[in-house]
Amino acid sequence: MRIMRAALYTLGVAMFVTGCKSAITTIPVPAGSEVAIIATGKKAPLTEEEKKSWGHADLAKDSIPGMSVGKAYDFLRGKKGTQVIVAVVDSGTDLEHEDLKDVAWVNEDEIPNNGKDDDNNGFIDDINGWNFLGKIYKENAELYRVVKDSTIADAKTYKRAKKAYDKKVAEATTNKQRYGQILQAVTFANTNIIKKLNKKEYKKEDLKSIDASDPEMARSVAIANQMFDLGLSSLQEAIDELTSLVKNADDLLSGDALKINYRTELNDDENSMTTKVYGDNKSGHSVKKESHGTHVSGIVGATRSNGKGMNGVASNVKIMAVRVVPDGDEYDKDVALGIRYAVDNGAKVINTSFGKGYSPKVQWVYDAIKYAEEKDVLIVNAAGNDSKDIDTQVTYPNDTPDMVNEISDNFLTIGAISSNYNENLPASFTNYGKINVDIFAPGVQIYSTTPEDEYAFKGGTSMASPGVAGIAALIRSYYPQLSASQVKRIIMNSGTKLDIEVIKPGSASRENPDGVKVPFAELSVTGRIANAYNALKMADAIVNGK
Repeated sequence: MRIMRAALYTLGVAMFVTGCKSAITTIPVPAGSEVAIIATGKKAPLTEEEKKSWGHADLAKDSIPGMSVGKAYDFLRGKKGTQVIVAVVDSGTDLEHEDLKDVAWVNEDEIPNNGKDDDNNGFIDDINGWNFLGKIYKENAELYRVVKDSTIADAKTYKRAKKAYDKKVAEATTNKQRYGQILQAVTFANTNIIKKLNKKEYKKEDLKSIDASDPEMARSVAIANQMFDLGLSSLQEAIDELTSLVKNADDLLSGDALKINYRTELNDDENSMTTKVYGDNKSGHSVKKESHGTHVSGIVGATRSNGKGMNGVASNVKIMAVRVVPDGDEYDKDVALGIRYAVDNGAKVINTSFGKGYSPKVQWVYDAIKYAEEKDVLIVNAAGNDSKDIDTQVTYPNDTPDMVNEISDNFLTIGAISSNYNENLPASFTNYGKINVDIFAPGVQIYSTTPEDEYAFKGGTSMASPGVAGIAALIRSYYPQLSASQVKRIIMNSGTKLDIEVIKPGSASRENPDGVKVPFAELSVTGRIANAYNALKMADAIVNGK
């Protein structure tokens, strides 16, 4: 049944709990409190420790708009949970990381490295998950793939893509010059700072020790601070990104953007479902800078209280690594099969922190989402980072083909907030939508794991989504009676409700630098921030009747 998302917000969704095969009990989900919290935001800058864990803070206690994770664990004290598998459908995940190795999912029905499919699931030696990309690291944007081959999309999609492509080509000369100038400035700053500090790797805190009385050094430090404030972990990361942007502009101008086919390395037809098993069992990062999946995984469930790095949201969790996202746009086929792999191998929560503007084989993804619903699996999805209203501008993946009606009730879409409890609460980059974004969560300057035992701050709705996936895993661990649909409703209805005016993402401009103010409630279905404590308390009341 197709259901209006907004109308479902306060609707209790029933489930069946089977004590024995003949006993069926209906457990509804109560509507959330309509009373908005009254709180004062923290005025002083965050301490270094608060910066690393602000997403776990409690707004009422700490004046920081986190998800009340510490308070949630106080509530769980003395309670016993069961293990929950969370699939991170993403880029490769380094499950050998010091903070992830103890929470790595291990397929115990598979004998490692014997070249056989011991559990008969179709995948050979899939010990920690599966890699649907093989050796591929780089990929084209879906926009280019649609323009290159108009037969893979419908006429309307092709026309939209061709118009967007032509616009990109027209802008490429300007972009090449702009990004080239920024690249030159960042490279200049990085070289100066490395020489001054006498070390190649440095953090934002290191900049404070630099004597910036010299104008060139002052400029270098200012540029470096600006890059760090954008959420980049280093100036080298900025240099790599800008180099890529310059090359993208070059590829557009030369026509190479439509010529390169990375998929030939995989020996698979992305436009056919005839072959469903391809790739290999190497589900980790292919290169060190492929850090996205590792960062997401740490937010979900990095080992808690081990004295290393950081704490994930969820305990009793095992992380399954499903590699489907390259440096570029993911293929619909890989996403659909990645979701199905996760479902078939025991995941109860799937995190999908990726997105794109075109999805020519979207029905395959919709079918996979519905398959997950049939198997009682919750999907937690990042809203996207384009500062746009996704009620009117489509982004994929989603669960609303017409941008209004849901195809299932197991899909949560998450927007990102900052640590600022004021008009700057929503991340400036986050997508929003009163119909298509369910709830918000911390997603700016989030500290988490990166490959090879390292850590970094990153920002994006990609970082907000796994925080909520962690809450979902906690609920499913301690209250396994609850269905995926119920867990979704609990997270939505139990979030911290806010009644404040905020700057609408993407509304600031040269003409209006202060942006447009709107009620925070207008940016999502719920007008709430996900809250682990409230969610567990609601789940407990539903299951135990207290």
